[in-house]
Amino acid sequence: MTANVNQEQCIGCGLCVGMAPEIFRMNDNGLSEAFGEVTEANQEVAVDAANSCPVAAITVE
Repeated sequence: MTANVNQEQCIGCGLCVGMAPEIFRMNDNGLSEAFGEVTEANQEVAVDAANSCPVAAITVE
């Protein structure tokens, strides 16, 4: 599975980074980006972070 952040939708609130820092980080533009692998061990937290995004900019597939 992979996580993706739509950069055009992201508002840079950082909620996903706080919830799953092993998957998401803030880039130089102040927006979130996915960099880590979604594994069986962290899949639940990745999905929770995606569902918590206030602008629904994150997908986990």
